[in-house]
Amino acid sequence: MNTGTALTPTPRSPTTWGERLQRLHIDLWLLTLLLAIACIGLITLYSASGHSLSAIFAQAQRLLLGLAVMAALAQVPPDYYRAAAPWFYGVAVLLLMLVLLLGDHAKGAQRWLDLGVIRFQPSEMMKLGMPMMVAAWLHGRALPPTWKVVLITLAIIGVPAVLVMMQPDLGTALLIISAGAFGLYLGGLSWRWILGALAAAAAAAPLLWFRLHEYQRQRVLTFLDPERDPLGTGYHITQSKIAIGSGGVFGKGWLHGTQAKLDFLPESHTDFIFAVYSEEMGMMGVILLLGLYTMVVGRGLFIALRGHDSFQRLLAGSLALTFFIYVFINMGMVMGLMPVVGVPLPLLSYGGTSAVTLLAGFGMLMSIHTHRKLLTS
Repeated sequence: MNTGTALTPTPRSPTTWGERLQRLHIDLWLLTLLLAIACIGLITLYSASGHSLSAIFAQAQRLLLGLAVMAALAQVPPDYYRAAAPWFYGVAVLLLMLVLLLGDHAKGAQRWLDLGVIRFQPSEMMKLGMPMMVAAWLHGRALPPTWKVVLITLAIIGVPAVLVMMQPDLGTALLIISAGAFGLYLGGLSWRWILGALAAAAAAAPLLWFRLHEYQRQRVLTFLDPERDPLGTGYHITQSKIAIGSGGVFGKGWLHGTQAKLDFLPESHTDFIFAVYSEEMGMMGVILLLGLYTMVVGRGLFIALRGHDSFQRLLAGSLALTFFIYVFINMGMVMGLMPVVGVPLPLLSYGGTSAVTLLAGFGMLMSIHTHRKLLTS
């Protein structure tokens, strides 16, 4: 009989970068892909901004802030997100109401709250609050959801979406609706509901047309016929198509694009930065960028499939598919396949708020993945 004391194994110290990052709740695959896209964005922004180092420095600061937020949120266990979801959603809805009452006006829109110390868009909070709330609401309920659960979920989606549309900000409203709709879809929503919603949207289109602002109607008309006013409302999309087409297979080379450099392409460093990238890097560069975006979405869906419970799976899947919608809408509008709605290209377009929001979402994805590994290890 062995009377010796059993020895407990000493935990092995991490020896690889992946293991070290795992201890910090950072997913190496996601981090590598996001940094690669961000580097491409800074390189393209340097060209699109007319070689402005100040623009590069400002964008780099925002990306670093976003990465810090991502790392911080990755440390929070997913259960805390589920508990905080109703409160976060409720505060975001209240702030959206305050925007309509007290918000700052800029460029014909009322989207910002100025708190003195900080000026921000509450609609950005809802891009995270919506998938969290829908996932938390569906968690623990029978899936596929019953018609009562579906109706309540549609109300959860509809209230903030309408508030954002009233600002007006159609692009952000579409992203918020998509984030909630993906949660329902991943929860097993019946195709009867999906087809019914599409039919209702088609029937309501004539009524919605008259509710649109004049500039929004012009964007739809320009999408249908960009040549109707090539020097006016159709100018952006016409020049964008010229830039994309002139890139050819291998592009004109970095810093050798002409559409942005000669000021033919408006908003070249923000919404239309994809046109600058396509002109300089050509079809091969576009394939590379699309490949990186596809791998990010794929990694997000992989994390969703391995989620510990329904909340984690629905939240991760919604965040990954909403990222895809960002890319789909921006590239579609720049190529003339969709109306212009002002959605930035993730981690390429100049601007800090959307980048921080996106990276915050990836922090939640990393939390879901790394904390699941801890539970199963």
